[in-house]
Amino acid sequence: MTDVFNTDRPRLFSIAYRMLGSASDAEDALQDAWLRYRAVDPATIRSPEALATTIVTRLCLDRLKSAQRTREEYIGPWLPEPVLTSDLPAPDTAAERAESVTFAFLVLLEQLSPEERAVFLLKEVFEYDHADIAAMLEISIDNSRQMLHRAKARITAARPRLTGTPQSRRAVAERFARAFQSGNVNELTTLLTADVGMWSDGGGKASAARRPFLGHDQVLDFLVGLHRTAEHAGLADDIAVQIEEVNSEPAVVIRVGARLESIFVLSIDGDRVAAIRVVRNPDKLTRIDRRLTVH
Repeated sequence: MTDVFNTDRPRLFSIAYRMLGSASDAEDALQDAWLRYRAVDPATIRSPEALATTIVTRLCLDRLKSAQRTREEYIGPWLPEPVLTSDLPAPDTAAERAESVTFAFLVLLEQLSPEERAVFLLKEVFEYDHADIAAMLEISIDNSRQMLHRAKARITAARPRLTGTPQSRRAVAERFARAFQSGNVNELTTLLTADVGMWSDGGGKASAARRPFLGHDQVLDFLVGLHRTAEHAGLADDIAVQIEEVNSEPAVVIRVGARLESIFVLSIDGDRVAAIRVVRNPDKLTRIDRRLTVH
């Protein structure tokens, strides 16, 4: 009866990751859910998939309530734990699913209550009907509809949209990586949109700006400053850069020697970079570093 956690694991992980914004926590939730599922009398299970989804969702609700309290005390901007797009199941490559796993979208979901987040994701991303959602969350169908309405009112207008194709976005990221690594100010100037923003997540465990940089000039000055700092420290020759697709967007993966130092996730608008989200918190880099090693 536990086969559902093998055959349906990618979908369950997709739900848990979007609920929690953490791949490590999502995997822990799935492990706990499997233990709870295994304890259920098989004779009482009408739909293994529905039961597994219900257990995972409820566990994620509990974890998210605890995580939100912790995030209120987080040092500097909070960003999700990055995942390689290749880690996600094939249906997640569809436009709607791909957009819902971007950093911008996951950060936007932080505005919702845990229950609103669950309803929104289950209905809008995973296409469950309100009757199923109500049963999973032990709420009324009317309450499920009301939560969805509130959630959509709060985030739909700001919901990010991917532009171009994976290939065109990667091409812009490659230009950005070359310009950043070489310190080409002119190229960086043309690559950034006027209202570009930059957020860095160090979590108090790695050096990172504790406030966002907003606007072309602020972001450009900071990027140029990072390059100059590396040069003055004699690290320029030790820095290796590669492009990967992370959370459905191109990312610049930066290593200093063998150490994964940071991941720059780029939101592309046409042929320019509209947002840069940098993950430097080592706790959030451990899992993806393992994946990149065998990727």
